Amino acid sequence: QVQLVESGGGLVQAGGSLRLSCAASRSIASINRMGWYRQGPGKQRELVAIITSGGSTNYADSVKGRFTISRDNAKNSVYLQMNSLKPEDTAVYYCNAWSFALDSWGQGTQVTVSS
Repeated sequence: QVQLVESGGGLVQAGGSLRLSCAASRSIASINRMGWYRQGPGKQRELVAIITSGGSTNYADSVKGRFTISRDNAKNSVYLQMNSLKPEDTAVYYCNAWSFALDSWGQGTQVTVSS
């Protein structure tokens, strides 16, 4: 298993930016997929962005062109740069690590976007 700790959430006005970080307790170089998910008020958890061990990325349609996921294997970290934030981006954001026999989640970080 791997422990994940998210940070960087907060309160921001619409149109602003935030950068979320996810620090892992061990090397993430061999982890097939690292991802960010979110759960808004009264909503189900949804995929925001994923990045594979090879660097391929995939984004939810709602965040394409605004969010960028990246990973730094040397720092055992994954990041989510969020620009042009909208009130509908308000949610708890969770980091996920997924590989064969591995599916770990962080505790989440709150992002609130005011209009």
